[in-house]
Amino acid sequence: MPESVTTCNCSICYSLGALWAYYDLTDIEIKNSNPADSIYEWGEKTMTFHRCDNCGCTTHYTSTEDDGKQLIAINTRMVSREIMDSIPVQYFDGAVSWKYVN
Repeated sequence: MPESVTTCNCSICYSLGALWAYYDLTDIEIKNSNPADSIYEWGEKTMTFHRCDNCGCTTHYTSTEDDGKQLIAINTRMVSREIMDSIPVQYFDGAVSWKYVN
């Protein structure tokens, strides 16, 4: 499990209500018995959001940083509450300052 998760108030994260756990893309393997998902991109297309076609939930997104590094953010709202309750939440102001505001 991650050391912390992040909540963000940008327009898409706020609408999704997600709690993100961030990893290097090469460290994560997505296994899905039903791989039907839809993607959403906008603007410069540096972020790709993945949504399950069965339940409609956003499961993760991938992004490319300015330095070319690829990250994956897992929506930990898909993990049971009992597991997530002990993990600290960091608050990121993606709407205005683009900084953590803990």
